[in-house]
Amino acid sequence: MHLDISTTTEPLVYTGYLRRKALVLVGSLVFLVVLSFISIGVGSVMLPVEDVWQTLLYHTSGNAEMIIWNIRLPRVLSAIVCGAGLAAAGVVMQSVLRNPLSSPYTLGVSQAAAFGAAFAITSLGAGTLGRMLTDAIVVNNPWLVTVCAFIASLGATVVILLVAKYRTTSPEVMILVGVALAALFTAGTTFLQYFSSAEQIAAIVFWTFGDIGRATWNDLVIIVLVVVPCILYFLLRRWDYNALDSGDEIAKSLGIHVERVRTIAMFLSSLIAAVVVSFLGIIGFIGLVSPHMVRRVIGDDQRYLFPVSCVVGGIILLAADTVARIIIAPAVLPVGVLTAFLGAPLFLYLLIRGNRS
Repeated sequence: MHLDISTTTEPLVYTGYLRRKALVLVGSLVFLVVLSFISIGVGSVMLPVEDVWQTLLYHTSGNAEMIIWNIRLPRVLSAIVCGAGLAAAGVVMQSVLRNPLSSPYTLGVSQAAAFGAAFAITSLGAGTLGRMLTDAIVVNNPWLVTVCAFIASLGATVVILLVAKYRTTSPEVMILVGVALAALFTAGTTFLQYFSSAEQIAAIVFWTFGDIGRATWNDLVIIVLVVVPCILYFLLRRWDYNALDSGDEIAKSLGIHVERVRTIAMFLSSLIAAVVVSFLGIIGFIGLVSPHMVRRVIGDDQRYLFPVSCVVGGIILLAADTVARIIIAPAVLPVGVLTAFLGAPLFLYLLIRGNRS
C-alpha cells in the first residue's frame, strides 16, 4: 500500500500552525495579567505585590485599600478596556477599508470625537471645571458628551466611507483624507477655545492630552457597556472580515453584504473612539500599532489577529500608563504623549515601506 507522506503531514502542519497562534494568545493574556498586578503597585506610592494581592482578595484596611480600589484599579481596568477597544477599531478599519494605515486616530475620527466632546463640555454645560490638576474637567453629563462625540465622529466616518467607495482610492489618499478631517476638527476645537474663557481653554487643552487617571468606576461602567459589546460583535463577524481582506468581489461571491458589513463596522468603530475620547481624551496610534505588531507574528487571519490585537492593545496602553506614572514621579505624564512617541515612528515607517512597495 502506497502512503502519501505529504497528505498525512498536512493535518499535523495545520495543527501546529493553529497551536502557535493559540499560544501567542494565551501568552499575551498571561502577560497582561502580570502587567496588571505590577501596574496596580506602581506609582507615587509603591505597593508590594503581596499587599496588592491581599488587598484585592481580602479588602484589607489602610492606605493600600484606598489607593488600590479608589485610584489604581479603575485606572488599570480602564486602560485595558480602552486599549482593547481602540485596537479592535483599528483592526476592523484596516480590514473593511483594506488600508493598513487605518485607525481612529490616523483617519481623523478621534479628532472629530474630541471636537464633539469639547463642544458638549464648553457649550452645552456637560462639564465643570475642577480645582485640582488631576480633574481639570469633571464630566457631569457623560451621556451628552458621548452622544456629541459620536455624532461628530460619525460625520467623519461618513466622509471616509464615501471616499472609500472609489475603487482607485489608494492608502495614501485615505490618509490624506484623514489628515484633512483631523485638521478640520482640530480647527473647530480651536474655534471653541477662541470664544472660551482662560480657565476653559486650559481645561480643554488638558483634557485633549489623553489621560487614563481621570476615569472613575462610573466612567468605567459606561465604557465597558459600549466597548465590550462592540468587541463581541466584531469577534462574531471575524469570518466576514477575513473575506473582505480578499476583496469586495470575493466577499460578495461568498454571500456577504459588503456595504452593510463595512458600514456597521465603521459605525461601531466610531462609537468606540467617541466613548474613549469623551472620557479619556485623545489617545493616538493604539489602533495602528497593535494590529501591525500582531500581524507580523501571527499573520492576517482575523480569527487570531483580532483577539490578540485587542489583548496587545490593552498591554500597550497599560504599559504606557504605567511608565507615565513613574517616568517623572511624583508628577504624572499624560499617556497620550507616550503613545504618540511610540506610534509616530511606526506610522512613518509604514508610509515609507508603502511607497517603496
